[in-house]
Amino acid sequence: MSEKDITEKVLMSHNDVFADVINGLVFKGEQKVKSFDLGNEVVHAQYKASDEVIHEEERDVAKYWETQSVKIAMFGVENQTNVDSYMPLRVIGYDGAVYKEQLSMANEKFYPVVTIVLYFGTDRRWNGKKNLKSYFDIPDGLEKYVNDYKIHVFEIAWLTEEELAYFHSDFKVVANFFVNKRKNKDYIPDDETEIEHVDEVLKLLTVMTGDRRYERILSKGDGKEVRRMCDVAERLEQMGIEKGLKEGISQGISQGISQGIKEARTVDIAILKSLKKGMTIEEISKGQDVELEEVRKIAEALMEE
Repeated sequence: MSEKDITEKVLMSHNDVFADVINGLVFKGEQKVKSFDLGNEVVHAQYKASDEVIHEEERDVAKYWETQSVKIAMFGVENQTNVDSYMPLRVIGYDGAVYKEQLSMANEKFYPVVTIVLYFGTDRRWNGKKNLKSYFDIPDGLEKYVNDYKIHVFEIAWLTEEELAYFHSDFKVVANFFVNKRKNKDYIPDDETEIEHVDEVLKLLTVMTGDRRYERILSKGDGKEVRRMCDVAERLEQMGIEKGLKEGISQGISQGISQGIKEARTVDIAILKSLKKGMTIEEISKGQDVELEEVRKIAEALMEE
């Protein structure tokens, strides 16, 4: 499993974040799903097909919604940073595996499965297929007999201000970040919303943006002091200053060495010219304002060349 997959799943595994995503996107901000009504669902759904082989489907994150210990629905969340042209086929496989599992367990009461796709891309909108029928060239007369299956894709970086207001957990911070990142590639976080799961949010931003500075904030121990994205901005600025100082010092040393070599070479040439004119070492030392012993060493080295 990739680092990106693991990081996305860790943040979404928190019930407060998961419930917030479902309430914000599915129920348009209405607080229907409570975090304490969510239970972890295994992401590995197994079923036996006609070939008598056990097959397995693995989701990103899945939780069941229950009241009074009775399951009333199961929610699955799939995270995408790139457009997956086969997403409808994947989702129908995930959902079908859960329904198959319910059937095999002979449940007295079946519950619906709802899968949503969170797309975090900022360079382009989702332009992949969103329904099963879009893959087929259906012969005339079969259209009404071919069942369709649609997926629900939410483009996080294109959420409106009204939609962002639906969220109340750390997901609001993440969504706000990607909305601003889409509008401005050089966006510096300025969100003052307090973060509950700092470690998970910063690691998510690291893998989703490729900017390792967010992760370094944690490794330096500053993560304990970071409570808001504006705090993150201060750390990033400090990192920039420190980097500039290091580069400046390194560049200064390099330039100093280069200048020193250039000046030393200039003195060597002047001494060589003076020797060719027949001047004594004493006269050259006085004329070039160089110690007598130093002139003698340079003269000997030049004569050996």
